[in-house]
Amino acid sequence: MTSDFPVLESGWTAQEEMTLLEAVMDCGFGNWQDVAYQMRSKTKEECESHYMKNFINNPLFSSTLLSLRKTKDLRFAEGAIPFKPTDDPPRPTFDSVLSRDMAGYMPARADFMEEFDNYAEWDLKDIDFVDDDSDILRALKLSVVDIYHSRLKERQRRKKVIRDHGLINLRKFQMLERCYPKEVQELYDVMRRFARVVGPIEHDKFVESHALEFDLRREIRRLQEYRKAGIKSFCSAKVYERAKRMREEERRKRTMLCDVLQYIQDGRACQQWLSKQAAIDAGITPAVTTITVSATGRRSAPPLNLTGLPGTEKLNEREKELCQVVRLVPGAYLEYKQALLNECRRQGGLRLAQARALIKIDVNKTRKIYDFLIKEGYITKA
Repeated sequence: MTSDFPVLESGWTAQEEMTLLEAVMDCGFGNWQDVAYQMRSKTKEECESHYMKNFINNPLFSSTLLSLRKTKDLRFAEGAIPFKPTDDPPRPTFDSVLSRDMAGYMPARADFMEEFDNYAEWDLKDIDFVDDDSDILRALKLSVVDIYHSRLKERQRRKKVIRDHGLINLRKFQMLERCYPKEVQELYDVMRRFARVVGPIEHDKFVESHALEFDLRREIRRLQEYRKAGIKSFCSAKVYERAKRMREEERRKRTMLCDVLQYIQDGRACQQWLSKQAAIDAGITPAVTTITVSATGRRSAPPLNLTGLPGTEKLNEREKELCQVVRLVPGAYLEYKQALLNECRRQGGLRLAQARALIKIDVNKTRKIYDFLIKEGYITKA
């Protein structure tokens, strides 16, 4: 067998065609001087004109290869992922917070530092098709290539979702979510997984329709409240809203008063609270003061609210008051009380040190519980 016959045009043998292709692969497209040096039988002008005529501008290739690129199987063509807005995107440093938010996106290259399924090429990097392959081995190699193509399509599909929905600028995406009410934000978060199924416009319309539904429901509830209050005109509704705000302010003041009653024995803290309320009533922004600091310089915790706590119904009024002041849940207090009573019966009396060794909590709380039980006659001193 010889290769001394022309293939594409006269003057170029099949062996020279193969040598030209190998030289372009080794030296790179456009480096015609080195290509001609490797060819030795052709000049650089001849190599360039022949390659451009037969391998670049050949009408046979343009009617086959280019049409294949437009088929449905290659609809996920490689394209730059645009950054929105169109201003110069940020260029964060590697492994910074912003870089992680942008999923390693490199604006200068309009691509990601790591692709989805980044090591997909490793499975076929050592595959080589040779003439002496058996039919089974060749079919196996083709199957591996088909699997690789499917992984590439999935990679391009994910890029298409990112490109269509503008997901590169994650912070802007999150800021748009915060524009919706809380209920719509929760819906937006749940329905985000369906964005890959529908287009960006359809997805936005879906979310906007639910936001409109939420606004309508809120407006209906407001009108129902007016009707329940006997209001029949929007002028009366304004008066109702103004009176409602005044009631809320009065309720808030009463709540603040309840919060400060526990400090009534601290004259300094009480005076601060009264001064603050006088400033609020006068329309003046009060100075920021702390009323939770007693004269001893230690922060006092508010009493514990026992409403709904298990075991509260088993306590008498004095025990409830103790649990509120000591900030001890009723179940724990009953457990500590029973342990101290058992120890007192066993030894015929109980000392504070023994109580502290028996109850592993704050020593001040233990002393208060110990003194209370002695005062009420539950236990006796040893």
